[in-house]
Amino acid sequence: MSLADRLAKAQQRDRIAEVRARVQERLVESLGPRLYDASLSDNELEGLVHQRLRELLDEEEGPLSAQEKLLIVRQIGDSVLGLGPLEPFIRDPEVTEIMVNNWDTIYVERQGKLYWTGTKFHDEQQLRRTIDKIVGKVGRRVDEASPYVDARLPDGSRVNAIIPPLAIDGPCLTIRKFAADPYQADDLVEFGTMSSAVSKFLEACVRGRINILVAGGTGAGKTTTLNVLSSFIPDDERIITIEDAAELRLQQPHVVRLEARPPNIEGKGQVTIRDLVRNALRMRPDRIVVGEVRGAEALDMLQAMNTGHDGSISTIHCNSPRDALSRLETITMMAGMELSNKAIREQIASAIQLIVYQQRLKDGTRRFTHVTEVAGMEGDVITLQDIFLFDFAAGIDEEGRFRGRLKSTGLRPKFLDKLQERGVYVDPDIFALEPKGRP
Repeated sequence: MSLADRLAKAQQRDRIAEVRARVQERLVESLGPRLYDASLSDNELEGLVHQRLRELLDEEEGPLSAQEKLLIVRQIGDSVLGLGPLEPFIRDPEVTEIMVNNWDTIYVERQGKLYWTGTKFHDEQQLRRTIDKIVGKVGRRVDEASPYVDARLPDGSRVNAIIPPLAIDGPCLTIRKFAADPYQADDLVEFGTMSSAVSKFLEACVRGRINILVAGGTGAGKTTTLNVLSSFIPDDERIITIEDAAELRLQQPHVVRLEARPPNIEGKGQVTIRDLVRNALRMRPDRIVVGEVRGAEALDMLQAMNTGHDGSISTIHCNSPRDALSRLETITMMAGMELSNKAIREQIASAIQLIVYQQRLKDGTRRFTHVTEVAGMEGDVITLQDIFLFDFAAGIDEEGRFRGRLKSTGLRPKFLDKLQERGVYVDPDIFALEPKGRP
């Protein structure tokens, strides 16, 4: 491209930006409060905005091509109706995470890898308006009194925002997107997250009411796995889901969704996960699914599992299956009960039968690396046995991707008899020992 062409292109961008700013200002002036009229549906508001935009563009004196008008309508529509420069990434199915470090630095994640977008907001004020729009829709707020917030988009995507003075370089926004259609077990098998044998085994465990803890680090895919495991629950059971921000999307007909509530501006009205777990026990649940245990609710969840609420599922942040139990023990102590370490470990060993541990590997893929049975107690120690392990010995291919997959260790879980008593049969060939180091 010649210098003259580059200059002409830059002038066109500047002209479009100037027209866009002028038209958007006139749009807000002319429609005013109607932009926030709760009686208008999303489709009605979108039609109103686009009609007024076309009228304002027709009044512009400078010549604009049809393509330029379409571009301006889309950009202003995204800014006024949506999330501004983030809208293309929200619509892009390949983008799994959007990270706004400040108004002029935006990264996205595709297939587990981070990419700088080169896109930016007009200024810090536009980023703040976007954050306020997101959190306002779910009744949350972010201001100096409460400078960080967790919220969600209408499609269930998770949102975290933090503003100055805590965020030194300006407002910061992180959006973890959820797929338009929830992933099924076959999708995780196709991605290589788990094997077909493990999928069948986990389905049997869920149907046989085994208590399962999904463990892993941040961004490992625990919520996706929780969704997949929950999809195995039979349709004739009453399921209560309990979450900090409602993200689970269960397809069964009999689901009650509960969501914790933060304190209001006066510091009152908080409803914790622990409060909701206690309340759920009075709601005649067949299954309790807790989005994540991270505090005193761990004790109530363990007691529920030990008092007839079999088949419960939850997630926990940790670095290994053994670490999951240590962390569960630590947060159970936060309940303030005078229990000895041994008593807590006995509760854990009795309540949890299976740990599914997953990681986000260096190649960006998310994989199950351990499927581990909690086998009981030996003295003061909880014993674990790995049923399936990821074969790291298979090495890495030329593109830097792990060749290995999840393989059986040859050990059979002790709870197979319990599954058989409940009418669930597991093919013993699933546990046949496989050689290591070869895919």
